[in-house]
Amino acid sequence: MPTILIQDGFRLFFYANEGSEPAHVHVQYQAGVVKFWITPVAVADNKGMSAKDLKNAFAIVKQNEQLIKEKWNEFFSAKK
Repeated sequence: MPTILIQDGFRLFFYANEGSEPAHVHVQYQAGVVKFWITPVAVADNKGMSAKDLKNAFAIVKQNEQLIKEKWNEFFSAKK
């Protein structure tokens, strides 16, 4: 479960077995976890994150979109 970034208490990560899906990132904050597609940035699934926290998570993902893409490609290309 590689962690990409921790910002303002939000942890951005992905699971090592998800390379067959389009690029995405999971964001955990307190008890909530959200899955975001990266291109374009959009919510794929929300499990328990409040609307306010979801808005903040979205902003963090959008701000770090390029870094997330780079880390995704770097990790999953190395697994092939």
